[in-house]
Amino acid sequence: MLVEVCREYFPDFAAGLDDPRVTIYYQNGLRFLRNCEDDYDIIINDATDPFGHTEGLFTKEFYGNSYRALKEDGIMIYQHGSPFFDEDESACRSMHRKVNQAFPISRVYQAHIPTSPAGYWLFGFASKKYHPVKDFDKEGWKKRQLFTEYYTANLHVGAFMLPKYVEDILEEEEGKK
Repeated sequence: MLVEVCREYFPDFAAGLDDPRVTIYYQNGLRFLRNCEDDYDIIINDATDPFGHTEGLFTKEFYGNSYRALKEDGIMIYQHGSPFFDEDESACRSMHRKVNQAFPISRVYQAHIPTSPAGYWLFGFASKKYHPVKDFDKEGWKKRQLFTEYYTANLHVGAFMLPKYVEDILEEEEGKK
């Protein structure tokens, strides 16, 4: 199983799995969330493709169930794909439309992922309460003095600054254009 392999070969990364606050479920995520309400602080959907065995994790039902399963200040983070190639744009559009309908706050952020065919990837942030930039406490983050090799407060804000063509796509799906 993946968790056991991580524990054996990547113990530094797997150390947090022993935290009593962490629970790992091995089940169909769509079915699992159907019975949850106000249970979770965060839901992370790391499925990359909206077809095949993960197709259910990209549906209106999944996003609605995620909304219901999150606590009032909960956050959902998810893979959003890449709009770079025309054949992938429709999946990005569909995903954003569904999440935007389920959550009052739905934003997209970007990262450069060298292993992605385009090298450019989008991720989604959805919340009942928090806006990822307006509610971001930059000074509070700095006071924590956490060492990271990649993440910074400036990068956090900058990741939500999207190219015009991506903004246009998202605004069309939000009904703003």
